[in-house]
Amino acid sequence: MKLWKRTLTGLAVGLCLSSALQAAETIKIGIAGPQSGSVAQYGEMQFNGVHAAIDLINKAGGVKGKMLEAVEYDDACEPKQAVAVANKVVNDGVRYVVGHLCSGSTQPATDVYEDEGILAVTCSTNPSITERGFRYIFRTIGLDSAQGPTAGKYIAEHLKPKRVAVIHDKQQYGEGIASSVKSTLESMGVNVVAFEGVTAGDKDFSSLIAKLKKENVDLVYYGGYHPELGLILRQSNDAGFKPQFMGPEAVGNKEISSIAGPASEGLIVTLPARYDLNESNADVVALMKSKGQDPTGPFVWTSVAAVQSLVEAMNKVGDGDTEKVADYLRENTINTSMGPLTWDDKGDLEGFEFGLFTWHQDGTSTPL
Repeated sequence: MKLWKRTLTGLAVGLCLSSALQAAETIKIGIAGPQSGSVAQYGEMQFNGVHAAIDLINKAGGVKGKMLEAVEYDDACEPKQAVAVANKVVNDGVRYVVGHLCSGSTQPATDVYEDEGILAVTCSTNPSITERGFRYIFRTIGLDSAQGPTAGKYIAEHLKPKRVAVIHDKQQYGEGIASSVKSTLESMGVNVVAFEGVTAGDKDFSSLIAKLKKENVDLVYYGGYHPELGLILRQSNDAGFKPQFMGPEAVGNKEISSIAGPASEGLIVTLPARYDLNESNADVVALMKSKGQDPTGPFVWTSVAAVQSLVEAMNKVGDGDTEKVADYLRENTINTSMGPLTWDDKGDLEGFEFGLFTWHQDGTSTPL
């Protein structure tokens, strides 16, 4: 009898432990992006978006009863650090990643992910990222090969400048989008009198501004991130050089208004749509506002949509095989906070369009 009781007790304890382990099982979602460095503001949008999506999905029951667990990684928008992050993702047993954000970080990190069968959904825009025949990479944003022509055509058809300077930060993303704008402008007969690079992190752009002023440039397109353009705007204004400025989604950040002040008024940017204004996204907006977070940033919504896409696929085919999840994404349309998303064989979105916005010194923007 005592042996029987001990056996029953052991079975009961074993069952409790088994149930506890099953209840504790989670699906890890890595968030890889800049939490430090000069573009950490974009990373903040990305991390906040993923956390908001995960919170709401877990509240609704998770993925077939499994909860999602966010695992954060800071790549500082640095390629070498991104590789270290990617290797840590592998060692941590994470199979799904939302990231990276900067194209220069995404490129080397996804080399690692592809070898390890880790599925990554990025909001990087450089076209070369998905030109490598990879199976496990997807985007929730358009390409610079589309964003560049959108900007170039608007410049040529609506702004009609006489002398244009195209400036970039010599990095994969910045030079890539700048080159796309330049080729579009030249194909449309616009006079591009300068195509020059600056060094990311520089603080003094007086020599560049003097040169552009001497060249009688009336429009400057900048390919790169907001810290450098913010300084160029402020220093140009101080020097009495006031052409029309324009840039891509990576300059559409409230911080640019903090850097440039009144000189940021009238800047034209290409950005994804304002998904925070969609009534269907009210739950995400309310959750973020309750945490004191800003739901207006473009990388908030590319990140929310990334999580939603992964979850819908995992609900259909399970979370255990990333190849099956990848196949599902390529073969189906997924309803997300950004609307219905469909991917091509390379993992690029089909039909994505960038919008044009006028930036204001208070950090807001209005559609053109």
